[in-house]
Amino acid sequence: MKLKVALPKGSLQEMSVKLFKRAGYNININGSSYFPTVDDPEIEMVLIRAQEIPRYIEEKVIDFGLTGKDWILETKANVVELGELIYARSGFSKVKWVLAVPNNSPIQNVNDLEGKTIATELVEVTKEYLKKNKVEANVEFSWGATEVKPPELCDAIVEVTETGSSLKANNLRIVETLFESTTRIITNKEAFENPWKQEKMENIMLLLQSALAAESRVGLMMNVDEKNLKGVLAVLPSMKSPTISKLSENGWYDINTIAEEKAVRTLIPKLKKAGACAIVEYPLNKVID
Repeated sequence: MKLKVALPKGSLQEMSVKLFKRAGYNININGSSYFPTVDDPEIEMVLIRAQEIPRYIEEKVIDFGLTGKDWILETKANVVELGELIYARSGFSKVKWVLAVPNNSPIQNVNDLEGKTIATELVEVTKEYLKKNKVEANVEFSWGATEVKPPELCDAIVEVTETGSSLKANNLRIVETLFESTTRIITNKEAFENPWKQEKMENIMLLLQSALAAESRVGLMMNVDEKNLKGVLAVLPSMKSPTISKLSENGWYDINTIAEEKAVRTLIPKLKKAGACAIVEYPLNKVID
């Protein structure tokens, strides 16, 4: 038996392959092939656009895949969400779908869209958004380069953004945020009810989530003498509590802990000042709570 796994082709592809590698799965994508190889004989992989993955999983063509919450909503696919992975094209963050207009547009809120034309790839979600706000407007599907379309080709757009930099570069401003989206791990009911597939999928999900949890963290280990132990512990963050071990030299301890990588540059000087020595920072592959 094999598990058929869909990886998102396109903007999420590189980050997804990187995450699988951190989880222990080495994926090889051969040129323009849509069928990557992976060093697990129980897995068959295929590259599919994230927009299509929910539909193929619902139709049982694929057992398991990664896609955005946005595309689950857009396709209205009947799928089982196994978990969440917070990463996007350029980093480990959420994305936002926003309503945007040219800087000089008179549109200030959703009500100002009455009778206007909106371009977006997220047509169904945008229609629901307008319906919820009791606004009638024309929603057109955009095949790409949506940011360049207003004001000549449309009055507004609904577009995905991570930082907003692309919108600003195209002289657009955000009017409202429709919702935030993250990458989701999904399957279908049939695969989920298969004991072998369920266990396989849950194992992959555990490893992916632990690899993602390790991305923003590092390990720290250090030595400290007994007189400075309380002072060092007072400034030391940890997921739960640091590991403290006695050294062979009487009165000295080894401390091992995990910290957020972005905090380390201010943390290490504080630890040194509190009396820690032989401080070593090391990378992590997986963190399992």
